[in-house]
Amino acid sequence: MRFFPVLTALAISGFLYLFILEREALMAFASGGAVAVTAAEDAAAEAAADADATETRRVRVVVQHAQKQPVETSVILRGRTEAARRVEVRAETSGLVVSEPLRRGAEIDAGDALCELSSGTRSAALAEARARLSEAEINFNAAKRLSEDGFASQTRLAAARAALEGAQAGVDAAVEEMARLVMHAPFDGILDADTAELGTLLQPGALCATVIKMDPIRLVGFVSESQVDRLEHGALAGGRLASGREVMGRVRFVARTADAATRTFRVEVEVENPDNAIREGQSAEMLIQAAGQEGHLLPGSALTLNDDGALGLRAIDDDDRVVFKPVTVLRDTTEGVWLAGLPDSVNAIVVGQEFVREGVQVHVTWRGEAPEGRE
Repeated sequence: MRFFPVLTALAISGFLYLFILEREALMAFASGGAVAVTAAEDAAAEAAADADATETRRVRVVVQHAQKQPVETSVILRGRTEAARRVEVRAETSGLVVSEPLRRGAEIDAGDALCELSSGTRSAALAEARARLSEAEINFNAAKRLSEDGFASQTRLAAARAALEGAQAGVDAAVEEMARLVMHAPFDGILDADTAELGTLLQPGALCATVIKMDPIRLVGFVSESQVDRLEHGALAGGRLASGREVMGRVRFVARTADAATRTFRVEVEVENPDNAIREGQSAEMLIQAAGQEGHLLPGSALTLNDDGALGLRAIDDDDRVVFKPVTVLRDTTEGVWLAGLPDSVNAIVVGQEFVREGVQVHVTWRGEAPEGRE
């Protein structure tokens, strides 16, 4: 009779053991393997959570796809206007100015008298030289006739000829000295300053007037060593003056030697100025046509520097990892900057490039159309 209570106690103890200590095994046995499925689902959830965490830790950047395309490049220079010709008319002899002065800004023609000096004793010197020439001619003619008749030696004839030539030289010098009394304009132009005032005593080398020629006028700028080889003589060029006026011309001079201080090369553009409306010394911006190149148009904000100080941009590869691409700036426009030195196709980071470094994998958001296969 006591056998059954013992079996009952053992059965209850085993059930409690399974229910409390081996509950999962008991539930798995009861549900036919449901515990194994739940464990697999838990493992998958944990893996997904780890993946989400890894994705969350990636820096988010904005990437723009750019394709190489032709770009019309020009060399931009800043300079000034300059007269095509300028000369300072100076006195070759001394004397008092006896002509009324011409005022600055006056338009003059080649050959116009600018300053006239008093002749002083030069007229008397010229008259004396002419008288000596007449005397020398008489003596030479007499010596020549005597020599032909055999009454004068060849030596006397030669001396008479020398005296005649000397007298002629004296007349020529006196005439030249008289001609120096009037200073003329060497070409058509404009007076840059008043001519010498009436009564002024001019010495040799003293300034009479400054004449400038404004048509055509030059736009003068200086180009760097890196761009000078792109300029050609005769290239089309445009200019914008500080006043807003736009002009067109062609390159007429590119220096062969650099400025010793700035290491830049002088460039001159010749522009028509028939009405003399463009003045000398005005600030000007020149756009000179250069050979076409290929490049990428990207925002200027995408440019950055690497650890070595090289200019470039950060891009992504096929695995969304950051790479640095050195570039050369071709041209700056309102739409962005044209860059050279990149492959045919590039995925450039345009936002967030300063918060990542090379080799880091990033989370990409595309600006504009994404390249094929990178949706």
